[in-house]
Amino acid sequence: MLDIKFVRENPEIVKENIRKKFQDRKLPLVDEVIELDAQSRKAKQDADALRAERNRISKQIGALMAKGQKEEAEATKQKVKAFSDELAALEERETDLQAKIKKIMMTIPNIIDPSVPIGKDDSENVEVQRYGEPVVPDFEVPYHTDIMERFNGIDLDSARKVAGNGFYYLMGDIARIHSSVIAYARDFMINRGFTYCVPPFMIRSEVVTGVMSFDEMDAMMYKIEGEDLYLIGTSEHSMIGKFIDTILPEETLPQTLTSYSPCFRKEKGAHGIEERGVYRIHQFEKQEMIVVCKPEESPMWFDKLWQNTVDLFRSLDIPVRTLECCSGDLADLKVKSIDVEAWSPRQKKYFEVGSCSNLGDAQARRLKIRVNGADGKYFAHTLNNTVVAPPRMLIAFLENNLNADGSVNIPAALRPYMGGAEKIYPKK
Repeated sequence: MLDIKFVRENPEIVKENIRKKFQDRKLPLVDEVIELDAQSRKAKQDADALRAERNRISKQIGALMAKGQKEEAEATKQKVKAFSDELAALEERETDLQAKIKKIMMTIPNIIDPSVPIGKDDSENVEVQRYGEPVVPDFEVPYHTDIMERFNGIDLDSARKVAGNGFYYLMGDIARIHSSVIAYARDFMINRGFTYCVPPFMIRSEVVTGVMSFDEMDAMMYKIEGEDLYLIGTSEHSMIGKFIDTILPEETLPQTLTSYSPCFRKEKGAHGIEERGVYRIHQFEKQEMIVVCKPEESPMWFDKLWQNTVDLFRSLDIPVRTLECCSGDLADLKVKSIDVEAWSPRQKKYFEVGSCSNLGDAQARRLKIRVNGADGKYFAHTLNNTVVAPPRMLIAFLENNLNADGSVNIPAALRPYMGGAEKIYPKK
């Protein structure tokens, strides 16, 4: 969420940013919110003046009573009452205007970084760099669930009966790889200086609206019926929410946390939930990283965060590339974002396995996450990035470590979590 003062003083910058995000329908909102802001400030000014006048006249009542001028005192009381009624109406108007302003401000997109490429959607994202050599083996790589089924490692039919499409049972060696990857990712981030955390898996609405746009909320979040609680779509939501309405001493920054959680997503408006695959699903597990830092340090942390994901995938012998997200592919709160994509030997192309985002002070402004610095208080910057998200990551892992005989290599980094096994072998 932008600062209303910035919008008031820089309307053309805000409008040009909206154009760069191809959201021209929001252009009228800028003038509308500026007008509402002017009305709100006028209502506040009138209320302050009326409050001062009411207080001045109120002081006369005691003096008039002391002089025995009861009629004058009663008349003055009536004036004070009239002022109070008018003041209540002004305060109600001011509250109403502030609510309208906040609603609009939460739909106006954040100012994107000047380095962000301009484009309408993810088809115009820009490749930055490749890491590792993509390999296409001389044998056919099966569909990922076919690989899992050879290990008796997945049961979609039973999951469909129990919960519907978009759910799965992972079994045996495949389930163990899944858990091993999560455990390895946890230790990988702890070794990079991050504090490990297991957060709440449900959050209140004020946190939801603090960490994401209304469009994202509608497309992603499951609400708990009859309660002010939502299932998290990623642990970033809980982790950033941890700092809601806090004033952090500057010397405690940066806050660097890595967290494990299950994630729940409606996937509304997505390309659809596959019946066979586990690429786009309603429930999965994830290791996440977040940073709360000084504004001037957020570009540096942005580069560190996505590099962590690249390094983790490379340690598991999986080639990856980074893509700079274009303006039209950025959610409204994001200043800048990079996707990490893993190589798929079966598809002979890369696919998304993680996303790193710098949100500037947007989340901090919504959630009132402030820093007490030497020169006064200011809003922190927040960033988040996927460390690893199985089972999607399992697709890349299995395809890139598959052998012609159907066995799957276990990279050296993962062997301590797999009982020392160097390979796993299919059951059929």
